[in-house]
Formats: sequence, structure tokens, C-alpha cells
Amino acid sequence: MRMWVRRKRGNRWLECSGCGRKLLDYHDCRERGVRDLAWGEFRASVVVEVYRVRCPDCGVKVEKVRQLPSKAPYSKRFEEDVGKACESTAARQVARRKGLAESTVRANDLRYLEFLTVVRNLETGEPLWFGKERKKETLDEYFRSQLRSGRRKRMEAACVDMWEPFRVSIESWAPQGRIVYDKFHVIQHANDALDEVRRAEFFRKGVEMRELVKRKKWLLLSRWKSLTRSQRGDMNRLFQLNRRLFKAYVLKESLERLWDYHYEGAMLNYLRLKHLEGMLNYCRTKVRFGVVEAINGNLRMLINRACGYKNLRYLLLKAKRMAAANTEYVAFHAIFKAA
Repeated sequence: MRMWVRRKRGNRWLECSGCGRKLLDYHDCRERGVRDLAWGEFRASVVVEVYRVRCPDCGVKVEKVRQLPSKAPYSKRFEEDVGKACESTAARQVARRKGLAESTVRANDLRYLEFLTVVRNLETGEPLWFGKERKKETLDEYFRSQLRSGRRKRMEAACVDMWEPFRVSIESWAPQGRIVYDKFHVIQHANDALDEVRRAEFFRKGVEMRELVKRKKWLLLSRWKSLTRSQRGDMNRLFQLNRRLFKAYVLKESLERLWDYHYEGAMLNYLRLKHLEGMLNYCRTKVRFGVVEAINGNLRMLINRACGYKNLRYLLLKAKRMAAANTEYVAFHAIFKAA
């Protein structure tokens, strides 16, 4: 069964996916079909209108539609249904039941698991609290239910990714705490920008030049010091023929130097970015980014090994046990990580 959804004329306030600004004017409109929850015995898909807005700050951007969390052709509630099914059933059986490829089910399950909000102690690596979804209201619930006013006032710093709802929540509940942006998420944004340049150059060049850019994605995303001699030779030949890729790669590599600075003025002179304040705070509060990523990896392994958890408190106890087994000392500091 296929259904079409149209908006009312008075309900066309659109949200820019870049900055979140509410806009009324739009650039153009397209239809997008996504698979939704089954309607009785029928497999259902929904065709929705997706607008592109003309934002004064971001330019032309696709609007943010909360029911479409990714570019995959599935609605949010369909992906949540697949994720919940994977908590108690193997991915192969879920794929057979839903009529999907097993790889698609695993990708949906991964996006579903990434909706969790995890608060942890940065010094010990101990998870402190889990919440469903990645919303401002989720982190608000942690501050409201888990931290008294005195503890919130003693919070020194919070290491987060560039998710805007987390920043707003921390600033409202613990305004004295410094927000430090996770280094690995900053580098990820740079890698995404570099890959966008690579794809643009692939379509801009002729057939002969395309062969040089083709199959170079992972090579371009690798760090220069990690490449072998033959790989560096391939990169040099590519850069000699395409200066745009060379400039984008140099900018991506130069970001690694940001976290070598100890003074804000030096970092400020080196580079100006949209989220600069969260990077400058690293000069005031040194955050162990390696610990953050190691904890994320341990949690993903724990969830995947158990094929998901229905009880978040049970998952929290398991994660605490894992952190305690890998920690030689326990010292609480009022520094938290939300991801």
C-alpha cells in the first residue's frame, strides 16, 4: 500500500538542517518515498514532500524532517521497529520477516543504537547514565533526576560532539561548565567535507580524469603519516593533476595541529571555525579524547555481543562492570561526557 502525505498551507514553517532556523520561503520541493510500518497485512510506504530552503546563513539546504532521520528510504519509526526486533531476534531472522537484506537490517539496528544518550565519567571511564534517543529533553532528564543542584554547580567541563541540543541543555543546567568538542567528531566533519570535494571533482572532470579520482576515497581519508611509500606516490600524482583535492586534503591534515596548542590566542590565529569556542576550551581543560573513543568502542561491542538490550539499567550495570575491570584506580571528577 502506498500513501501520499501533503502539508496544509498554514503549516509550512520549515527548519534548516544546517542551523535550525525556521523559514517560510523555500527553494523547491520534491517527493520522497519511504517505507513505514505495515498497515494490517499490507506493506506500507509513504510519499512525503521534502523542501529545500534558502537559508540566509547556510544557503540552499534540505529541510530537517524529524520523521526521516537519515538518507535511507525508511521512516524513523520503521527503523525503531527494526531495532527493537533486533533486541530479541537475530538480524537474519528479522531480515527474513521484514523482507530486507541482512546488511540493511544491521545498518538500521546501528542507527537505532546510536540514538542512545550516554553520560560517563571521563577520568574513570565509568558510564553514569543511559537515556533513550539523542534529544535535549533526554539530557535534561539526566540533570533533573541524577544531579542535585550542588553537583551541577561543581561540574567543570563537558566533552560533547557538535550536537546542538546537548550544548543547549548543558548551558541551561550547568552554565559554568566549559563545553569541549570531541576531537574525533571535528575530524569526521573535515573528512566529510573532503569526500564531498572528491565527489564533486569526479563529476566535474572528464572520463580520463575520473579514473584518477575513482576508488581514492579511503586513501584520501587516511592520514599522510599512515600511508605507505607507494600510496604516497599515488596521492602525489593525483594532487599534481587536481589542486582542489590537494587544498582540501591539506586543510584536513592541518586540523590535527589544533590540539597541540596550549594557548587560546595561538589556536585562534591558526584557524577560525563555526564551533570555535568548543575547541578553544580545550586549552583550558584538557580532555582525554582517546578514553572517550575507547569507551564508545567498548559500549558498541557490548551491545552487539548481546544483540541489544531491552533494559537500559541492565546495560548500564554491564557497562560499569566492564569499565571497572579495565580501570586500575577510581577517582571521581566533575567532568562528564554526553554522546
